[in-house]
Order: sequence, then C-alpha cells, then structure tokens
Amino acid sequence: MGTFDQDIAIRHIAGNGHIASLSMGAIAFASSIGRAGISYHKSEGDWTTPAGRWPLRYVMYRPDRVVRPLTALPVRQIVPGSGWCDDPASRDYNRPVKLPCPHSHELLWRQDHLYDLLVVLGHNDTPPVPGRGSAVFMHLRPPDGGATQGWVALQQQHLRQVLLRSGPGTFLHNRSSARAFSINKELSPAAE
Repeated sequence: MGTFDQDIAIRHIAGNGHIASLSMGAIAFASSIGRAGISYHKSEGDWTTPAGRWPLRYVMYRPDRVVRPLTALPVRQIVPGSGWCDDPASRDYNRPVKLPCPHSHELLWRQDHLYDLLVVLGHNDTPPVPGRGSAVFMHLRPPDGGATQGWVALQQQHLRQVLLRSGPGTFLHNRSSARAFSINKELSPAAE
C-alpha cells in the first residue's frame, strides 16, 4: 500500500477553547481536544490533550454500528466486555482489558457513539508510566462538537479520510499555537 510517513498535525486554535485544526497533507478538518487544551505535562484526569508526536498503533471499531474502516493500520473489533484500564495502580494501566475488571477502566462498548471508531495512539505505552495519561485515542467527535476528556475527536467521515491515508509510520503531532489561523470553512463548528 506504500509508505505512510506523513504526520497528522493538530494545532490548538488560540482563543477557541477546545477547538483545534487537524491537517494531513492537503486535507484539514476541525477537531475537538481536551477542554483544558494541549499540555506538555499530561497527567491522568487533567482533561488535556498531550503535546508531542505519537504513533498510530491500531484502529478499533464497533461492527454492529459502523463498517470496518479502510486503512493500512491493524484493525480490531470492539465487543461487549471491551475496556481500557485507566488505574495507575494496576499493572494493566493504559492497556486494553476484558471486563469485568477489578480496576478503574473506560468502557469501549459505549451507549453513545464516541468510540464506534477509534485509533489507539502510542502515548505513554512503552512502557506505561503510572499517572502520565491513559486511553489517549483519536475517536468520533461529540454531535455538539464539544470538548473531550483529553483525546482528539473528529467527525466519522473525517476520521475515515485520515485512516485511508494512515499506516505504519503515521504519527499524530499535537502542538499548541499562540496564533489563530484558519484552514478552511470546516474549522467553524457551524460548518459541521
């Protein structure tokens, strides 16, 4: 399928709270980030999106709700009982777990649609450092375009376009921007 060495860039738009631009080559979309913005000092539960350059590890999706995405990344199904450990005291911290799980965890099989399609990012995973952040995903954006708990969120059609262009060697590069800029009409929540 070729090489996938192009970064996906996330830039926080100064003065716009949780709105960021996501660009990859010639495509650009509005995205949601953590309500506390982008931070170089990510910690568990701080509502920030971690700054840095993170590899895309693999994709997960709910086969009962969405079609398997086209991508060169590895793809796994989310099933009932899929979870992600967010308990810094657990040896499974920042790793997928099967439920029930005795430790604090995120449900991946959710009532809402935010995790119907998600990308696991290589943040704090080699090895996980307790308290430095867990479950950092690129996932579906809330219908209202609202903030995330620290992840990057896109509309489904936009995430699928990014996945078409992604594979081994693709990285997500999050950075803050002190200056406001516009990429295209799609940066306006009203354009969604």
